[in-house]
Amino acid sequence: MFRVLNKVFDNNARDVQRLVKTVVEPVNALEEETMRVEDLAAAFMDLRRQVQEEGRSLDDVLVPAFALIREAGRRSIGKRHYDVQLLGGAALHQGRIAEMRTGEGKTLVATLALALNALEGRGCHLVTTNDYLARVGAEENGLLYRTLGLTVGLASRDMQPHEKQAAYACDITYVTNSELGFDYLRDNMAQSKEALAMRAEHPLNFAIVDEVDSILIDEARTPLIISGAAEKATDQYYVYAKLIRRLQKGEPAEPGVRTEPTGDYVIEEKNKQVHLTEGGISKIERLLSIPDLYSPENMDKAHMITQAIRARELYHREKDYIVNAEGEVVIVDEFTGRSMPGRRYGEGLHQAIEAKEGVKIENENQTLATITYQNFFRLYNKFAGMTGTAKTEEKEFLDIYGSDVLVIPTNKPILRVDAEDLIYRTRLGKYNAVVQEVAEMHATGRPVLIGTASIDTSEQLSGLLEQAGIPHSVLNAKFEAQEASIVAQAGRSGTVTIATNMAGRGTDIKLGGDAEFIVGEALEQHFGVSRFSPEAEAFIKAVSRQDPRAHELGLQIPGVTPEFIAQSLQLQADTDADHERVRQLGGLHIVGTERHESRRIDNQLRGRAGRQGDPGSSRFYVSFEDDLMRLFANDRVVAMMDRLGMDDSQPIEAKMVTGAIEKAQARVEDRNFSTRKQLLEFDNVMSKQRDEIYAQRREVLLGPDEAIEETTEGMIADFVDMQLATFLPIDQSHDAWDVDGLRSAMLDAAPQLEGFDFEALRGMSPADAQNTLLGAVADAFDARKEELSPAMMNGLSRYVLLQTVDQHWKEHLHGMDVLRQGIGLRGYGQRDPFTEYKFESTNMFNEMVDNLKADVTKFIFRMEFGQAG
Repeated sequence: MFRVLNKVFDNNARDVQRLVKTVVEPVNALEEETMRVEDLAAAFMDLRRQVQEEGRSLDDVLVPAFALIREAGRRSIGKRHYDVQLLGGAALHQGRIAEMRTGEGKTLVATLALALNALEGRGCHLVTTNDYLARVGAEENGLLYRTLGLTVGLASRDMQPHEKQAAYACDITYVTNSELGFDYLRDNMAQSKEALAMRAEHPLNFAIVDEVDSILIDEARTPLIISGAAEKATDQYYVYAKLIRRLQKGEPAEPGVRTEPTGDYVIEEKNKQVHLTEGGISKIERLLSIPDLYSPENMDKAHMITQAIRARELYHREKDYIVNAEGEVVIVDEFTGRSMPGRRYGEGLHQAIEAKEGVKIENENQTLATITYQNFFRLYNKFAGMTGTAKTEEKEFLDIYGSDVLVIPTNKPILRVDAEDLIYRTRLGKYNAVVQEVAEMHATGRPVLIGTASIDTSEQLSGLLEQAGIPHSVLNAKFEAQEASIVAQAGRSGTVTIATNMAGRGTDIKLGGDAEFIVGEALEQHFGVSRFSPEAEAFIKAVSRQDPRAHELGLQIPGVTPEFIAQSLQLQADTDADHERVRQLGGLHIVGTERHESRRIDNQLRGRAGRQGDPGSSRFYVSFEDDLMRLFANDRVVAMMDRLGMDDSQPIEAKMVTGAIEKAQARVEDRNFSTRKQLLEFDNVMSKQRDEIYAQRREVLLGPDEAIEETTEGMIADFVDMQLATFLPIDQSHDAWDVDGLRSAMLDAAPQLEGFDFEALRGMSPADAQNTLLGAVADAFDARKEELSPAMMNGLSRYVLLQTVDQHWKEHLHGMDVLRQGIGLRGYGQRDPFTEYKFESTNMFNEMVDNLKADVTKFIFRMEFGQAG
């Protein structure tokens, strides 16, 4: 009965069928006709004319556009979009999250929605997790786009400003998520229109986010921040790193056991928090010879000590970060296993880790601009995403982004066999079992991919495999340069690969290896020819098909020899033979060495096997010493193992235990969702303020001269009104008005009012007093304009507005950081921290705006044009 109900209420299947009828079947019906079109670019540009000049919607031209895009793919890069890829492209165009299994060709799917939306001429962005994927995507699909008459660009962090402007001006731009976000923030700090990287009009039109769960969920806990050096001593971190070695870690209070915590501090691993005990506070006060650690003048000390303990107890080398050859502490992304150079922990934690490691401490930074990924991508007119694992997070995508998930069927049935987890008492028992299974698989010739959750684990397993005499490759944050080649060849028979997480790797694991990748790499290294050039692509495709024309096509590439061509053809033949051998052996075998706190990461690892109908298998090994099990799993299972007298070599293989693990993962996912939601709620408060400031700033940067003058005069008028409200309040008698105070305030801002009779205002009504003073200020402004010339006045106004807004916004962000750090303490006073934060931040923002207007007035009337530059 439940199966019947599921079919009735399965919206996903219904949506897929609807797209089959409205998109796939009509596109297929046009295929033969489209194959006869001689000039694809002319036909596609005609669709652009219909959209831009005749007002046809993108939905109106979707079917002929998809037919042309499919044909362009077939002609230019030798890839014809499958029917399921047409489904994915339609879902992306609708602004949905398309879940497509690993190996289903998401890179090619994106070309459909990107090229279609490029018809509007407002620019489209393909957002990836790293520079390699962005470059490969732009180069690999560039031929397809250019066949349609579209332009394609790549925006990377090592580009000059004019190069980046050209990239964003293209119809389609490939860029990483971090670079895109930082370009947006930098554009909102630009001092001239020429300094903008992104388009002045419609900078955020349409985006497709690749590995959308990695970017919009995993990375969403860390906001994007542009920082500048703050004036704060850093040598104290070394002092506190030594001091905390004299403190003792204790155990938290346990109901029924002890009412007070022990030791000098206790840690809360689940939330990565540290709490000093009363004894610990007293010891620190004695060691530092201070009377009160939590007095206002010692708050910095308390904060730095807490961060020093967090660095020592909760952040571990080779897991959370690495120390590179230059002695820099580099964060390791817990979800992808990649290093993140340039990213730093906030609130002094990074400095505390540097002190712990004894390396040079970089100066603390002050926030100059910040935004969360959630609020950034919500700025787009439309955005979509694609990934292999999104359905488990559909609620979050709906709640925060308003996007649902459409699961796209696979092109071929999935043949992978997923075995039940094996659970061991200890890590050592688990690792020994992993090595034993890898040895058995390796002896048969099956390729094995071992997934680990940390660099430390990958290196420990590597050592055990070396002892067992099993050759293998290691892929983690220390060896990212070899990432693509290691992953591309992980499917060859007898290959054993250890990888720290597999999220967003972007390179398929093909059974038997990837001859095309090796040939392309050889062309670049030995002959200096891009593998994505038309000549190289034609040669590589001919080799992959064992086409006799491969010799002729290869010799058209400068420097290529007949020997190289013969070697390439033999390599492909060997790869084809090995592919069949590995298929017969059962395909790629996945070994997970522990469950990740997110089910999606586990599914991404599993999804590396069984691509495009290939056979494969997977199994996870778990121990009760793993972080997930230790913190969240059920203690009764451990007690049961003790009662049964089970040792390290005896695993449990039971659905009950696997179910307990998945429940633990669901609890962690819920907790992480709450963390991200809270971050978003706090950022939403700032988001409204940021939108207001950025909109004003953009108007000043890009607006005409008349708008600049109007904005300046408006701010000056508001300043005058503030002074009148302060010194001549309408609810007081004229005798009580502080005319002298008004005179001092106004002359401080505008010395040109020296001859104005302020005392005459006392005999006027409030409305007349306001009109009179505003008229005098307007006259002074006109005189100032006459003195400087209108052109100079406009230049001065634009300069003053941008500089003043930036300075006050920077100070406001610093104040918001301080407020955010301490607002949690309001909870002890029975007040809701979030409500308090909204109230105080609003007051701070209003005060900032008032001060901004005062400074603009002063600068306009007092600054010499020569000083303004």
